[in-house]
Parts: sequence; structure tokens; C-alpha cells
Amino acid sequence: MLHHPHTQYSRLYVYYLDRLKLPPIDHPDLIGIWIEDEQAILFFHTEQDMLVSDICLKSGAQIIYQADLDYHDWEAGVTIGSFNTKTLAIRPVWDHSSYDKNIRQEIVLDPSVIFGSGFHPTTRLCLETLELLMLESGEKIDTVADLGTGTGLLAIAAAKLGAKKVTALDNNPLACTVAQRNVEMNKCDAYVEVQQYDLTSGLPDLAGYDLVIANLYKTLLVQLFNNPSFWQARMYMISGIIPAVEGDLLEALPQKGISFLHRGNSEMWRLWLLKTG
Repeated sequence: MLHHPHTQYSRLYVYYLDRLKLPPIDHPDLIGIWIEDEQAILFFHTEQDMLVSDICLKSGAQIIYQADLDYHDWEAGVTIGSFNTKTLAIRPVWDHSSYDKNIRQEIVLDPSVIFGSGFHPTTRLCLETLELLMLESGEKIDTVADLGTGTGLLAIAAAKLGAKKVTALDNNPLACTVAQRNVEMNKCDAYVEVQQYDLTSGLPDLAGYDLVIANLYKTLLVQLFNNPSFWQARMYMISGIIPAVEGDLLEALPQKGISFLHRGNSEMWRLWLLKTG
């Protein structure tokens, strides 16, 4: 995340270490620590070879890979900039673009180094569908579960659009920290609760939720589809789908009790809006 004196991301200095247990790192250039596959991935604004060597010496860790790259490259070429939907104005924290307050509500986001930064076509498609569902469809959406919340953008949007209770789940500690900060920055902490949760190990109780948002990858979606406990909510927004895997996901859906309300698309991405019962 951004901390004083940094106001924007430019270059990323990335260090992959072979263990998770590290001494506390209190440094103004630290962006965050990503935990994945028993590795700790350290992100800094500036080169920190000496600091990381000292961390390795104290912890017994070893550097298995390091990189120096442009922030734009880390985001896979996705431009991180302001954009509008029909009723929302989304901007990264460093962009102070103006918007019409009579038409749109603003969401300010620190995307950090979280996958699914909120500026990807799948997320925009989810935002547009969320607006359609909550503002134009006549459906009453008071409770929302956002599975794999990332930066928290969709959870924040659901709250801004009128949801009274939003549960935002992510397996990654850094994603949860970033999402919580974004929730607080947008004054949505009375409505959005961020929790660390591993969906590969089980499911939360989804009974009673009006909408479940799952902007995830194919393998996890198939696993969720095959778990009867997943289908306890009233409606589902499923995204992160490319045409090559759409057939496999259709086959994984339950044979009964699921109906299609909407099928959206943006560029190479697909979205389903499903209803149970």
C-alpha cells in the first residue's frame, strides 16, 4: 500500500523468499508482503538488497528470485486510471479527476499490488452488472458476499449502491489489509466486513445472502459449483470466465434449481447472473 512519502506506484522491487516467518519489517518503502505457496514475496518502491539480505540473515530465509519492474508491467499492461460507470466514478488514490457528484458516487482505490486490482475488464463488467441488478432490475439486494474480494472494489460498490451488509472474503492477508483500508477510505466500514478466508478449504455459510459475487478462476469455480453448500444464496454473479472454459463451467453447474438471468460480455470475458430456486 501507499505510505508517506509515496503517493503513486512507479517501479516495483520484488523479492521472493523461501519462507513465511520473517522478522517485522518497518520501512517506508515497503509496499506489502504477498503470501503464496509457502513463499513470502516482498514488494518495495526502491531497491532494498541490503535490507532483504539482513532479513534473510536473521530469519534463515533465502532469496529464490528477485525482479525490478515497472508497475504497469506488474498489472499485465492494464492501465490503472479513473473510469466511470453509469452511477459510479472510480479512481486510483493518486488521480484527482473531477466527476459530477449529482450523477455519480465516487470510489477511491489504492490498488497496491493485488491481483484483480479493480481496473480489469472483468471487474468493470461486474460493476456494470451490479448497477443493473441493484438499481434497475427491481430485485431487492440487501446482503452480498464477495468471494475473492481483492482490493475490495466490488464490495465497496455494493455498499455504495445500497447493500446493508457486505461480507468481503479473501485468502491473502495482504489483499485483506488493502481491502480493509479501501473500505475505510470510502467510509463503508459500517456496511462491509473484510475477512480472511480460504475457499479451497471450505465455504462460509451463504444462506440468507441475496447475492454472491464470485469473480474467480476456473478451477476454483468448478470446485465451488460442485459443493451443494455453495448454492444457499438467492442470486450469483459469476465472472472471470473466458470462452474456452465456459463449456466446462456450464457442465459443472447443478442440473436443477439454477436459472440464467443474464449473460454479459466485455472483450474476451464473460459473466453470468444466476438465480436459485
